[in-house]
Amino acid sequence: MTDTRRFRALFISDVHLGTRGCQADKLLHFLRHHEADTIYLVGDIVDGWALRSSWYWPQPHNDVVQKLLRKGRKGSRVIYIPGNHDEFLRGYYGTHFGGIEVVENTVHEGADGRRYLVVHGDIFDLVVTQARWLALLGDKAYDFALTANRLFNALRRIFGAPYWSLSKWAKLKVKNAVNYIGAFEKALATEAKHHQVDGVICGHIHTAAMHDDFGLRYINCGDWVESCTAVVEHRDGTFEIIDWSRASHDIEPAAEEVVDGIQQAAA
Repeated sequence: MTDTRRFRALFISDVHLGTRGCQADKLLHFLRHHEADTIYLVGDIVDGWALRSSWYWPQPHNDVVQKLLRKGRKGSRVIYIPGNHDEFLRGYYGTHFGGIEVVENTVHEGADGRRYLVVHGDIFDLVVTQARWLALLGDKAYDFALTANRLFNALRRIFGAPYWSLSKWAKLKVKNAVNYIGAFEKALATEAKHHQVDGVICGHIHTAAMHDDFGLRYINCGDWVESCTAVVEHRDGTFEIIDWSRASHDIEPAAEEVVDGIQQAAA
């Protein structure tokens, strides 16, 4: 079993709990073996868009929520920055629920003194802000691509081939998509400069990245639908993208989760 690692900060975005594409089991495995002083939930953790059209909430999705709440109870500071898919929480800025703080955005100060704007990023996406109907249509198309992707990989498993993301490959190969990602990154970097910080940490576009192409540090957490990535800050202030996509997640529940489950059943 993987040893538990503890970091100064942990950043997770675009989990999309409430959708069939969410890889909650892998995220739960990741959370069991990674601790942090501060945990940032950088938007689209719960997919309100999907839940409004059809209810889907299996046990692993509930387990992820309970695990995050448990981390808050055990001493981690948990900060939730809603995105466009969990925009229903944007009416609760400045409040707490279950020990989780809800804020519009925040500034994270690294161990080395560098400051980072933490924001989901959808407000810099013109498709979301200016053409919501197109964003909703694109969301349905993305769901279809993920369904096709699951069927495609089921066939690959039969022939012993490893997982391969058809939708991610298409996103990175289509010229307009590549241009869109570049424009998004540049817009976020520009906003960070307006805040007079040293970098920006965001989500939204489901593409994990870390670079200094626009004169400051740009960090994107990725997602837990396809890439299964998170960003961590080490004690010395360095950042790392952790790829959990190939990690084994067929493990027994942690003892504390079994105890909590018994207590909840008895309540």
